[in-house]
Amino acid sequence: MLTHATIDRVVAAALEEDAPWGDLTSEYLIPENAVARADLSAREAGVFSGGAVFEAAFRLTDPQVQVQLVVEDGEWFEPGAVLAVVSGPARSVLTAERIGLNFVQRMSGIATITGRYVAEVAHTGARIADTRKTTPGLRAFERHAVVNGGGHNHRYSLSDAVMAKDNHLAVLAQKHADVTEALRAAISRLPHTTHVEVEVDRLDQIEPVLAAGIGTIMLDNFSLDDLRRGVEVVAGRATVEASGGVNLETVRAIAETGVDVISVGALTHSARALDLGLDVRIEVAED
Repeated sequence: MLTHATIDRVVAAALEEDAPWGDLTSEYLIPENAVARADLSAREAGVFSGGAVFEAAFRLTDPQVQVQLVVEDGEWFEPGAVLAVVSGPARSVLTAERIGLNFVQRMSGIATITGRYVAEVAHTGARIADTRKTTPGLRAFERHAVVNGGGHNHRYSLSDAVMAKDNHLAVLAQKHADVTEALRAAISRLPHTTHVEVEVDRLDQIEPVLAAGIGTIMLDNFSLDDLRRGVEVVAGRATVEASGGVNLETVRAIAETGVDVISVGALTHSARALDLGLDVRIEVAED
């Protein structure tokens, strides 16, 4: 969940990075009594995300700057739309401009690509989920954007759920451990509220994993035929997640195999920043 405390902490760090000793250009070129009005405008269509983050960039720079959000997070917009209006001391507006834009462009880009994936799987029963392939330090921001695009969040961190992947299973194999028994032993020691997911990359791994009583099974890099067969084998005994080889051209066919969840790393690790601009008008009060 994206909290106000997280927003302020991350945005404050970004402002400190961008202007550690102040904005020299604005301080020396812009009159102290100048005021600015700026429109956050869309230069392409998309889904808005990061309104509170955008506002924080200006508020933390100068409480006198006012930000009026015209659209809400999760709203689709067309090119030319005004998304927010900023007004206040010109020096402060110019100082916060780039940080505010960086965040809202990044988050809106993630929300927009997520929205396209969600549209592709409409009426299939499959949900689109993100992964932990997020920008370090910005996970809460980027996952908020995924939800704004209509997607769902996977486990937030390594501390939230058990997810045994191929490397974990490889260690068990090296020890000649029985996978079913090893998983059962782990589950017996876990709190009853902890979800357990296991990744497999072959059909013959499904039954031993399901026998342990896990909650979700991930079919990793399966062909479409094997995904369909995997869904049949699982037969409702666990949530079925598909991962690997997912893009906008393949996601519909993957969803139609009957899987419950499709995890897409590209939502966050490959999203392009949306083209938004801040059109600033400055006025200098006459003495």
